[in-house]
Amino acid sequence: MALLTTTIGSYPKPEYVPVPDWFQAESTVIKDPTAAYEKYLRSRQGEVEVEELLDRATHEAVKDQVRVGIDVPTDGEIRRENYIHYHCRHLKGIDFSRLTEKMMRSGSWIGSVPTIVEPIQVKDHFLARDWQMAQSVTDRPIKITVPGPMTITDSLADAHYRDEKRLGQDLARALNAEILQLTEAGCRWIQVDEPLFAREPDKALAYGVENLERCFHGVRGDVKRVMHMCCGYPDVIDNLDFPKASPEVYFRLAPSLNDAKIDAVSIEDAHRHNDLSLLEHFKNTTVILGVIAIARSRVESAEEITARLKEALNHIDAKRLMAAPDCGLGMLNRETVLVKLKNMVTAAKNLGPKNG
Repeated sequence: MALLTTTIGSYPKPEYVPVPDWFQAESTVIKDPTAAYEKYLRSRQGEVEVEELLDRATHEAVKDQVRVGIDVPTDGEIRRENYIHYHCRHLKGIDFSRLTEKMMRSGSWIGSVPTIVEPIQVKDHFLARDWQMAQSVTDRPIKITVPGPMTITDSLADAHYRDEKRLGQDLARALNAEILQLTEAGCRWIQVDEPLFAREPDKALAYGVENLERCFHGVRGDVKRVMHMCCGYPDVIDNLDFPKASPEVYFRLAPSLNDAKIDAVSIEDAHRHNDLSLLEHFKNTTVILGVIAIARSRVESAEEITARLKEALNHIDAKRLMAAPDCGLGMLNRETVLVKLKNMVTAAKNLGPKNG
């Protein structure tokens, strides 16, 4: 048996995709992630043609992952201008025409963001269709990702609640409604992305974990409930000095996450290695370990990845260890991604419950 492999979320968008990608945008667009998408919404021609292109690109992203051997691929988040605002466009109470300048991610960058002006409610359901489109090309389980309440809160300006805990509760209820729709459609792997846990561990412990569990409330038992917690994207590729969150917060959060009603926790390890004794704090929970860097052009060899996974197996049993990239792959080009993923799969195949 080999270790299972997965990807985290985004995949490089083909050039023909009309949705602008914040990973590949100029820095001015990254700081205003809604601007390019709003321009796209105003200028696009036929709705059917756009959907056909997005479906085609989604199929290609899934097929790429399956071809290199990923056990649990994602839909590549092809439809998303970024992983947060795409979901927010399907919620009531958020005004995308009212942009507010805000410092985010503990001061790592400033952007103009949509503003919450009314109570958060579900406007329409959409992810089940995204999942069905992606799942139609493979028999491997497609994992669908949603942004978590704390991360959404940090990515919007709040002109209504003035209370992050209460806002998070309403966001969690809205996310839960979408997640339940996904499970009814047949999706069995669902991931809530909460990178802000690493930036704001005190808030995560005070109410973030509770709201994370609320996202999965009522989810059937055969659904894999995953949370992802990286330490932050750099602004450009190969920027090694980007101010990421401290890896020590993983140790602070591990006990609460291990006790939470989730099945797996995704953490980064490739960009900056952890003290792998961290894995011993996850006594029941599966750990999805990032073993390839998503913001470095350098390609990790299969031997290098194998060595790191072997080290990890000194601290966790093979049945509860999965291999993955640190985070989404949208910053890299397709050719680099394919080589990185292939090397990761090769490494994972060499290890597992029998010979790990």
